Amino acid sequence: MPTDTRERDTQLRGLSSEQREQLMIQVAKRYYELDMTMGDLAQELGLTRWQASRLLSEARETGLVRIEIVPRAPRRPDIESRLQRRYGLRDAIVVPVTAEGDGELLLDAVALAAGRLLAGLGKFPLIGVSWGRTMSAVAHRLPPFWNDGVEVVLLNGAMNIRSPSVRTNNVAELFARSANGTATLLPVPAILGHAATRVALEEDPTIASVLALGRRAPVICFGMGSLAADSVLLQSGFVSEAEVAALKAKGAVGDILSRYVDAHGNIVDQDLDARTIGLELRFCRQREFSIGIAAGEGKRAIILACLRAGYINVLVTDQDTAVWLLNDDQRDPPE
Repeated sequence: MPTDTRERDTQLRGLSSEQREQLMIQVAKRYYELDMTMGDLAQELGLTRWQASRLLSEARETGLVRIEIVPRAPRRPDIESRLQRRYGLRDAIVVPVTAEGDGELLLDAVALAAGRLLAGLGKFPLIGVSWGRTMSAVAHRLPPFWNDGVEVVLLNGAMNIRSPSVRTNNVAELFARSANGTATLLPVPAILGHAATRVALEEDPTIASVLALGRRAPVICFGMGSLAADSVLLQSGFVSEAEVAALKAKGAVGDILSRYVDAHGNIVDQDLDARTIGLELRFCRQREFSIGIAAGEGKRAIILACLRAGYINVLVTDQDTAVWLLNDDQRDPPE
């Protein structure tokens, strides 16, 4: 058996393709099936650790060895990894599309995946949440005692002007109830009639303390709103159809925490934003986990804006939307 490193390297480079493949198989079998360390298998095969590692990497790259992640819950880890690389995400959860055209089933599947994600994060003392249809679905899909005793703070105002057909503004209470925790609410409208009113409310010690708590939350979780006719901000009376049309004309693609943004994630209407109460979007970039949840074709533009702006580091979405986000056409639009 050769002992000199240079001699070993010369031998390795001089192998035929068939001999090299057989050696890759020997390395892979010992590493993956016999649980040998890289040092032990290298010594047994007369290789250096570097050569053994290189052969193992080559075996993966050429497809001789395939590593398959098979989660028990329906997921697409292959697409998730591509999303993480493309957008620099900490994590991504992609749910397969199983019922084409059924938006409710799709939302439920994504909500279930989000609930499992939150339950799997381990123990943390405080979470900030938004309200809305998506977050209400997540709240109903959280496992019992998913984070026992957690404090849940509402990140944006949720006192409705009109009551929609389905209640969606009690998310913080539902999150807390399922975890045997406590909910801290923000009992003000999401959007007010005058900026001065918002300033006065934010100076109130009670409201100020809730907003400060939201800024400290290490984990935040929120849905992303579209400009569709069934938008909860529109249905709840916070914005009118005329205002939505004006926002579209200014380049809005949807809202995040009740704040309307363009394709880059920039606020499109400063006057409207000055009347909005809730977590400022810049704080989304500073969280340990900033989890965005959305599904369906109508949410794709706002998800992409959120990713471009770096407001989330974890995305939970459906397979078709994830593939769309990975399309090479989804590049930064012109300023």
